[in-house]
Amino acid sequence: MAVRTFMDNPSDTRAETERNFGPQPLDALMLQLGLDNHALVAASQEPLTHKAVQRARKGRRLTPRMRQRIADALHRAATLKDARPERPWYPRELFNY
Repeated sequence: MAVRTFMDNPSDTRAETERNFGPQPLDALMLQLGLDNHALVAASQEPLTHKAVQRARKGRRLTPRMRQRIADALHRAATLKDARPERPWYPRELFNY
C-alpha cells in the first residue's frame, strides 16, 4: 500500500500557494514604527491574538474582517506610541492580496 503525501497531488500545492503571500507591507511598517505583535494586541479594542498578528505579517490569508481589525489596531498602536499617522491605514495598503 503506497502512502500518499502532500506533494503527490499538484493541485494541493496551488491551494497552499494561494494561502501564503509572503511578508506583507504590514510587517515593514511595524518594523519602521518599532511595534511588535504585542503592541497591536494590547492596542486593539476588538478580540485580536498574537497568532493572528503573526499570520498577518507572514502573509497567511486572513478574512476581510480580521484585516480590518489589524489595520485599526495598527493605527491605535501607532497613536499610543506618539507616531500619530496622518490618516488611518486601510487594509489594502497593509496587505498585498
